[in-house]
Amino acid sequence: MELSMRLQAVADLVTAGSRLADIGTDHAYIPIYLLEKGTVTEAFAMDVNPGPLKRAEENIREHGLTEGIQTRLSDGFSAMKPGEADSAVIAGMGGNLVIRILSEGRDVVSCLRECVLQPQSEIEKVRAFLLEEGFFFISENMVEEDGKYYPMMKVKPPGSGKDTSGRSPESWTGTELKYGKLLLEGRHPVLRRYLEKEIEIRREILKNLSGNDSERARERAEELNRELACAKKGMNYYVVQ
Repeated sequence: MELSMRLQAVADLVTAGSRLADIGTDHAYIPIYLLEKGTVTEAFAMDVNPGPLKRAEENIREHGLTEGIQTRLSDGFSAMKPGEADSAVIAGMGGNLVIRILSEGRDVVSCLRECVLQPQSEIEKVRAFLLEEGFFFISENMVEEDGKYYPMMKVKPPGSGKDTSGRSPESWTGTELKYGKLLLEGRHPVLRRYLEKEIEIRREILKNLSGNDSERARERAEELNRELACAKKGMNYYVVQ
């Protein structure tokens, strides 16, 4: 099983030896890949829609993994009992849906060792939610594929074990929430390219707005300048000290 760059990066965040729950599994690519590789001992491929789950079942059979991967029709974690899995992947869906799934599945999530998350939107909101709820950020990654940028993270749920990192999530700034504190601290090269692109785009739009004195143009310029300032703060992490 070969994965796209995005799915490969997500799969690489799963800890070896885990029992995996793949929420919103679609084609079950990640469970199949990780079981074939021997990274996970067993997996649950779960989806809220019968169509994708049927495709997942077909793929699982084709790879001869019906004994290692269970499929379940499930809205989030609703068809899972606490303790059945150690690791959960929630990837390729909107940030608000990720937050809802984690919130509604609190009993199951609290028994997990880790959650690997790859929201497609509202990433800043997801990070803020995780910190407010007491999740601990283990690692973050970001990949670029076909001109799109995909940030992702591995977090430890609250109540799942002692935090031995020494980090203080409460101290995250607005810039760190927007772009990822661990990505910024690690001077991640993909994030740098993303920031450079964000700055270039906003400068070009501001240039085109210059000379337009309408109220709407002024409001848009103010918004762009705020976004530009935030992106520049992100780039400050890449300045060699």
